[in-house]
Amino acid sequence: MAKKILVVDDALFMRNLIKGILTKNGYEVCGEGANAIEAVELYKKLKPDMMTLDIVMPKMEEMDGITAVKQIMTMDGRANIVVVSALAERRLVEEALSFGAKDFVVKPFTAEKLLEVVRRVLGEN
Repeated sequence: MAKKILVVDDALFMRNLIKGILTKNGYEVCGEGANAIEAVELYKKLKPDMMTLDIVMPKMEEMDGITAVKQIMTMDGRANIVVVSALAERRLVEEALSFGAKDFVVKPFTAEKLLEVVRRVLGEN
């Protein structure tokens, strides 16, 4: 059975890019979100095998990506969260990793790099 992955990014083109790479390589994108609030709600509802999560998204005054990582890791200490973010947010990426995110991919990225990280996080390497 295909691994279920939740994709969360405020940019539709980025969600479509990630979704395309994942589905072409046998993964099931079980849901998509556009902000941290949706990330937490969708994670609760869908219980994916892994999720990709941007850190800087709209509605950050309500909840940012770091808080989403904390909340999801509190709900499920085995959650597989991969941060997909621009290098300019390096401090935020490091903070997300300290709260339990498993790895990160720097935007812009290649399909090969994304798949390498996904496979490693899912224990497929």
